[in-house]
Amino acid sequence: MRRLLLALVVALTSLPPAARAEVAIRSYALPAGGGYPHDVAVGADGIVWYTAQRDGRLGRLDPATGKVDLIPLGAGASPHGVIVGPDGAPWITEGGTNSIVRVDPQTREVKRWPLPEGRGWANLNTLTFDKRGRVWFTGQSGVYGRLDPKTGAMQVWDAPRGGGPYGIATTPDGAVYYASLAGSYIARVDLDTGAATVIEPPTRDQGARRVWSDSRGRIWVSEWNAGNVSRYDPGTGAWRTWRLPGERPRAYAVYVDDKDMVWLSDWGANAMVRFDPETEKFEVFRSDRRGAGVRQILGRPGEVWAPESGADRLVVYRAK
Repeated sequence: MRRLLLALVVALTSLPPAARAEVAIRSYALPAGGGYPHDVAVGADGIVWYTAQRDGRLGRLDPATGKVDLIPLGAGASPHGVIVGPDGAPWITEGGTNSIVRVDPQTREVKRWPLPEGRGWANLNTLTFDKRGRVWFTGQSGVYGRLDPKTGAMQVWDAPRGGGPYGIATTPDGAVYYASLAGSYIARVDLDTGAATVIEPPTRDQGARRVWSDSRGRIWVSEWNAGNVSRYDPGTGAWRTWRLPGERPRAYAVYVDDKDMVWLSDWGANAMVRFDPETEKFEVFRSDRRGAGVRQILGRPGEVWAPESGADRLVVYRAK
């Protein structure tokens, strides 16, 4: 108990008074057989979905009650990414069966779209919807692809520079960008042809891991190797780069909230970090658990959700 209280004091004192007043933090422990949350997504209704990767299940958390339901995804399942689609259902990159998966939020029916035969194991990572209702996804083995759920048509392309495609996101105007961790670049995909145009960040070998768009369509990048957050403006082609605070930052995930505040998970500091682009200042929210391992960040207006893989819990940061 003494250690826990000390950890909480350290976590709180790492924040400036304004941050402590503005953000309420709550954690939700996950049950046995549904731990190791890799990615998380929250719907407009407030229901939270997460991938229990080691257990081959999809978790459903009701924050109002704390109740967690676990949905088996089938033999051999190893889910990685999850998002809530425009239909309100959770969509998953399911690496164990090399498939894109949809789970019906009411019936819990699992529908699967396998990658084309001959493509091999893609090490599926993350997915996003474009404005035409199609799913774009990445695979670290060196591919990215597109699924049209209406027709079942799926196409997979080889990524420039081979392995590495990781995070992927859609801008407000409908453009799709992905990041390549091993390739250290971001790319914009042609929504018609599927061609990927490589865009080089200014820092060499930075390890672009995930991407997200702000309300103006600017692309924010978490740079794993360099410990930076960078921003690319498609309108001007200009880049800006900021190093996260601390001695050895490791920026894993990035997410831009409804106020255009940029959130990152910093494995070097075992913390969530909030960056204000207007003031160019960082606020650090340290976890009270060692090796929290936040791998993805998503949210809805007023809420930012983070899965602590190393602590088997989900944490929400709510604006007061």
